[in-house]
Amino acid sequence: MDDESSPCSTQLIDGDGNFNVVGIDHFMKEVKLAECGLSYAVVSIMGPQSSGKSTLLNHLFGTNFREMDAFKGRSQTTKGIWLARCVGIEPFTLVMDLEGTDGRERGEDDTTFEKQSALFALAVSDIVLINMWCHDIGREQAANKPLLKTVFQVMMRLFSPRKTTLMFVIRDKTRTPLENLEPILRQDIQKIWDSVPKPQAHKETTLSEFFNVEVVALSSFEEKEELFKEQVASLRQRFFHSIAPGGLAGDRRGAVPASGFSFSAQQIWKVIKENKDLDLPAHKVMVATVRCEEIANQRFHSFIENKEWCDLEEAAQSGAVPGFGKKLSSILDSCLSEYDAEAMYFDEGVRSAKRKHLKEKLLQGVQPAFQSILGHLRAGTLEKFKETFDKALNGGEGFSAAAYSCTQSLMSVFDDGCADAVIQQANWDTSKVREKLLRDVEAHVAFVRGTKLSELTSKYEEKLNDALLGPVDALLDSASDDTWPSIRKLLRRETQLAVSGLSRELSSFDLDEQTRDKILQKLENYARGLVESKSREEAGRVLFRMKDRFTTLFSHDSDSMPRVWSEKEDIKAITKAARSASLKLLSVMAAIRLDDEADDIENTLSLALVDGTSSSTNRSITMSDALACSTWEKVPPSKMLLSPVQCKSLWRQFKAETEYTVSQAIAAQEACKRSNNWLPPPWAIVAMLVLGFNEFMTLLRNPFYFAVLFIIFLLSRALWVQLDISNQFRHGALPGLLSVCSRFVPTVLNLLRKLAEEGQVGGAATGNSQRNPSIAAKSYRGEVEMSSTGSSQVTSAENGTEYSSPSKQD
Repeated sequence: MDDESSPCSTQLIDGDGNFNVVGIDHFMKEVKLAECGLSYAVVSIMGPQSSGKSTLLNHLFGTNFREMDAFKGRSQTTKGIWLARCVGIEPFTLVMDLEGTDGRERGEDDTTFEKQSALFALAVSDIVLINMWCHDIGREQAANKPLLKTVFQVMMRLFSPRKTTLMFVIRDKTRTPLENLEPILRQDIQKIWDSVPKPQAHKETTLSEFFNVEVVALSSFEEKEELFKEQVASLRQRFFHSIAPGGLAGDRRGAVPASGFSFSAQQIWKVIKENKDLDLPAHKVMVATVRCEEIANQRFHSFIENKEWCDLEEAAQSGAVPGFGKKLSSILDSCLSEYDAEAMYFDEGVRSAKRKHLKEKLLQGVQPAFQSILGHLRAGTLEKFKETFDKALNGGEGFSAAAYSCTQSLMSVFDDGCADAVIQQANWDTSKVREKLLRDVEAHVAFVRGTKLSELTSKYEEKLNDALLGPVDALLDSASDDTWPSIRKLLRRETQLAVSGLSRELSSFDLDEQTRDKILQKLENYARGLVESKSREEAGRVLFRMKDRFTTLFSHDSDSMPRVWSEKEDIKAITKAARSASLKLLSVMAAIRLDDEADDIENTLSLALVDGTSSSTNRSITMSDALACSTWEKVPPSKMLLSPVQCKSLWRQFKAETEYTVSQAIAAQEACKRSNNWLPPPWAIVAMLVLGFNEFMTLLRNPFYFAVLFIIFLLSRALWVQLDISNQFRHGALPGLLSVCSRFVPTVLNLLRKLAEEGQVGGAATGNSQRNPSIAAKSYRGEVEMSSTGSSQVTSAENGTEYSSPSKQD
């Protein structure tokens, strides 16, 4: 026959023993054998050459194997082993037509292929038909004897053979009834079985343990063709449902699923060709391993190329996917179900192991997408937490309460998202991602807590700045005995207010006692440091403050009015009082006194710098030496602002810069004295009155002289006021004389011009002329008073300018 003429048959093994892998794969696809699972049977036929094997198969199963042409002579028709599908028989049945035995083409001694093909048929087939002539029954040297020996011998090479049905088909049956032929045939079969050498393990094994023996007889095809066809049709019925319990097929435990038939047959033939013992159970496991591996790989690649999975994976890279777990579980279930359907007939252990491996590969392939989903869930939950937390805080909710409620709410949302993303096939633990999210949430809460605490601390520090800096500056400027007690009181009050306020606001943060105390202590230290820092800053400006205080007290009286350095002012006492006040300022600024601890700084400075000036030289040297050190007694170095040496140096510089102001005051007082002493002494006035009494009486008796003298007095007084004689001579006689000489002529001309203008006023009455001297006198007196006041103001301004100039120079 030609395999190309029938797509439902193929040569499985050629005459040289080569396995046709391509042919059987094509055959399996054509007949869709892989879809049958275990619901298929394999029937093979063996027998002498030209015994009608192909003819029987064609009539029995509807195949189209090539048959011998009797008119061309008897020769080998079937070479190797051919495979075909039965037509119209259920279950799916495959038929193998083996090359005939005892053929002259292979020779008498070449029985290797016969044994190999027989072993192959026993290993693969469920039913083995043995075609034999009726006239060989009962003959010792019959043609079927070598064939049966071959079958039984190769059966021993099966490591664990399965029970196979041997159906002896008696051809060209004679008149002898089958009931008489069958016992003889069975006796011959048993005799052959007993004569075959057996392994030690099968010494006592009976034939029935290896074979189900069936015997049928058929009439001659050539002589009784119609009867032959009837008998064949009857025999055909026995092959229906052959694999069902009680069917014609034998033991099915060694059967491999239909999808693995090609590979199984190929491997069996390979083992037989290598002349090795064939372990069918191990072979079954091996076939199951290979086929299940192939099926698993096919299912895995099918999953990788699945469009629904590809879309899901792509979506997972860009964000969270609702229903990810259900969708992916459905795809994986479908993939595993397809594997189960294809591999269900293979060895259970191998099938389960390969399924587990396939599941692991699938889970390994989808895990990155799952982790990506968890990553998106974590990031999204964290951002949502930040937004919700900030909104809660801005809404006035307490920090700890907001943190707790937002954390619980958002972690619940994350847990729901994880539950939605988890797939049924995997028991993946999401606790690590949850813990990482929780750590991120706690880190954000800690960051916000730190920020809020920093803002609160800054807020109260700013309040302390406003509450302390200005008052401390004013208190230090006042520099009295109550300065530091007032500063301490102010510090305690403002610190207590700030600490109590901060403590109330910290209650919403649910801080532990140690942390809370630490923050409050830090605020107290800040307040104290603020005062100390301000004190050190002001200590750097102490010289300026001393000079300012000295100038203020020295140049102004108790009513804060500028001093006029008249003879009544005691410059020495004023100077001492102003310097004492400045020394008080220096002593206040010498050290920080926030701890209410007594010290002797003021006494030391007073004795050394003020009182020591009126003592003896030895006492002055001793007290000066008290300032020749770098520290104060009872004052720690950390609280010292000005050392004794620095105080001594500052005092020396202070005195040097205020000496000019004192000297200016003394000069102003001397000038004032001189301006008030222009009249002659009292004794001279008395002498003039006594000695000039006659002349005075003469003036009284002669009104004309009196009027002339009165006019001269008025003119002289007017010149006195206009020239400001008293003010001009304050700075000495010579400067005053020069100033008066330079201004005398312009003043006289100005006075004459005014008199001329008054004389030109028309029609003045005599009474008016007589009243003019009185008006002029009043005018002169007013001008004198104004001049005197102006002189005093100028003097005061000049003095102020003089003893403020050193400050400007500083």
